[in-house]
Amino acid sequence: MFNSPRPAQRYGGGTTGLGGSYVDEDPLASSAYDGLDPWSAAPSPSSTPAPPAYSVFSSVIADTTIPLVYTRAFAAVDPENTGETSVNSLSRVLATSSLPASTIDKIVNIVSSKPRVSKLEFFVALALVSLAQSGKEVSIEQVSALSSQNELPEPTLNLDSLQPSGSTFPAPASSYMQPPVIRSPAPHYTPDDPWDTTARYISPPSNMSGFDSASREIGSSGFGPGALSTVTGTGLAKDWWKKQRSVSVTIQGQQGFILNRYTIYQISTERGPSVIRRYSEFVFLWDCLYRRYPFRLFPALPPKRIGPDEYFLEQRRRGLARCLNYVINHPIIKDDGVLSVFFSGTSFEEWRRHTSISLDEESTSKRIDPAEEMSIPSDLEDKITTIRRRVNPLIEQWQRICILAERIIKRREAAAVRMSSPFRRPFIPAHLLPLFPSSTQRFLDSATIASSTTFPASGTSGISNLSQSPMLNNHMVDPLGLQGDLSRLTNTLRAVIEVGDPCWRGDECELSGGVRTGLEQVALHCQRYSELSENRTRILLDTTLEAVKSQRDLYIAVRDLFIRHDRLSFDQVERLKKRVETTSLKLDGIKAAQKDGWHEEVDKLVAAIEKDQATIAAQLSRRVFIRACVWHELRVILHNRENTLLTVMTQSFTREEQEYAEAVFTNWSSLSEAVEGMPFD
Repeated sequence: MFNSPRPAQRYGGGTTGLGGSYVDEDPLASSAYDGLDPWSAAPSPSSTPAPPAYSVFSSVIADTTIPLVYTRAFAAVDPENTGETSVNSLSRVLATSSLPASTIDKIVNIVSSKPRVSKLEFFVALALVSLAQSGKEVSIEQVSALSSQNELPEPTLNLDSLQPSGSTFPAPASSYMQPPVIRSPAPHYTPDDPWDTTARYISPPSNMSGFDSASREIGSSGFGPGALSTVTGTGLAKDWWKKQRSVSVTIQGQQGFILNRYTIYQISTERGPSVIRRYSEFVFLWDCLYRRYPFRLFPALPPKRIGPDEYFLEQRRRGLARCLNYVINHPIIKDDGVLSVFFSGTSFEEWRRHTSISLDEESTSKRIDPAEEMSIPSDLEDKITTIRRRVNPLIEQWQRICILAERIIKRREAAAVRMSSPFRRPFIPAHLLPLFPSSTQRFLDSATIASSTTFPASGTSGISNLSQSPMLNNHMVDPLGLQGDLSRLTNTLRAVIEVGDPCWRGDECELSGGVRTGLEQVALHCQRYSELSENRTRILLDTTLEAVKSQRDLYIAVRDLFIRHDRLSFDQVERLKKRVETTSLKLDGIKAAQKDGWHEEVDKLVAAIEKDQATIAAQLSRRVFIRACVWHELRVILHNRENTLLTVMTQSFTREEQEYAEAVFTNWSSLSEAVEGMPFD
């Protein structure tokens, strides 16, 4: 049922029920750089004219037995099993084949024009190396012919001498925090739990609702009499930001056929076992959480799309990871039984078919004590009004920060040469520019401003409109693509050295020999700089950019919380009070008249009054609980996350940038010393 096409996207105005975000405008409409909307209904632009690598090389070596040396070589440069590696790493592997640098450069350019290569591209490159070593023609057709015979050639590689990366940066870690084990049916709490400020008694909930008061003390909510006071301070444990749990989400592929095709994800924690889930199971979990915790602060899921492309799936994967990391670190939601089962090895689909799941709101089983009620500020409504006034501008500004940060990182990565126009920055040839420098600068500035504006949800942008101009469309150039990858520059320099050795004069030439030695040092240090830049870019994409997007998601979640509050916090207390008064007057009249059968009528009215009074008491208690929930989310969750985690991100970013700059400085200083003795005559 969850895999069928949905009537509206998550952020659509037509979404109903507690699973939606109740937002008329899509706040993620411009979350990708240069205005490309990862959540729009339109497919992402395809790279032209070059087809994607998977469609080319999947047919070249399809259904072929892969030699062991292929997988061993790829594992050496992809220890984290990401399924791809850099051109620089590919070049280092090919350098162990003892082939000329010009041949290596040719092979690298055959298999990929991008800074990174897939596993299939890597394997094709190794097959081309084997062909070159045997003196055969180096071509894709030769590899395809051998693959059709299930005879992929094995290259001779000295992998034991493979030089490690020159980068001083480690691979991007999923988190600097250690998560405790997550068990089914209820999470297991360890003494270093960052949110554990309450006295808890944990036993498996009988109905997996997470609200079973018979097996869990009320104090586990943080509002009960058994809870420690959170009236002062942050409401969180000391150094909580160092102890957050971490969840990673990876795409494992697709299953099903044609219309019923779906993507499966592997969810991993640093201590718990990995589990396989599909998107519909995320939707089911989030619908449960929205119904149980309508007044808690957590982000909405990224939406679903029929016929998604790889770019959309990658954006959604990152969004799902941010959502899971948010709820698993929420001091209340992390206790939920359904969430615990979601992270366990149990088949989630089978479990929900055979389990009765309570969707009651948490206020039905939790209460707050008088001390906590007294801690709610009398000016809570004024504080909420202030936050409401600020949240939309904050969303807009953080959205712009996301766009700019992603654009800057992508430019640092020097993305593919063949890149679709929405990803390109306009480069205007000189013969199309105005004659005067000042006019030229204004023209370029206007183009830059057009590409930096906030774009509509349809995914169009000023830069897209500019590229549609008949005059400019045929002359649009991607300067970063033409700049090429530094690793290719390294291969080309080495090819130049080989061509110039020995000197054409025929005798021992100290001048040309010294120059060749200097160029070798340039090639070596360019390779090191390429490794430094590549690793730094991956860290920025996986940590810094995701932290920035989490900050944006936080304010979107605040806006959604207020919308849910407005829709769901109403009650019937005043109407019930009036009905009780009316019923009481009627009861007094019947008692005074004492007509036949008045005893039965009195009993009915008394029962009705008692029922209404019980409902009034429950709704008044819910009203207080809602106020306490909102205050807790604003004071403990919002205030701490928007400040503390921003401090962590900023300090981490500046420290890593300093280390990167020092490593780059050391690299070029070393090159400066190495070429100091290059001869002039």
